[in-house]
Amino acid sequence: MPTVTVADLTHGDFLLDVREDDEWQAGHAADALHIPMSEFVSRFGELTEAAPQDGRVNVICRSGGRSAQVTMYLAQQGIDAANVDGGMQVWEASGKPVVDDKGQPGTVI
Repeated sequence: MPTVTVADLTHGDFLLDVREDDEWQAGHAADALHIPMSEFVSRFGELTEAAPQDGRVNVICRSGGRSAQVTMYLAQQGIDAANVDGGMQVWEASGKPVVDDKGQPGTVI
């Protein structure tokens, strides 16, 4: 399965956060698209509308397990996708910005 590290990501890379609503509200990457894994199949069209046509979809969750499952699903659909190794825990530990649902500094739960 294609995997990227948080350090591999640069500003402007497309990021899909598949954590649940409470996790998202507590803290997420500011520019990420949020589609919870539990709703992913029914909301798949939101991803195809938002994702870059010629770019990779970087999938993130808290630690990498859920995002790995979604990454495999996307690859089966022919979408260029990669799992973000270590997820939002590594994102936050690396000093990358985390905001809550009001745009204020957030935390990863």
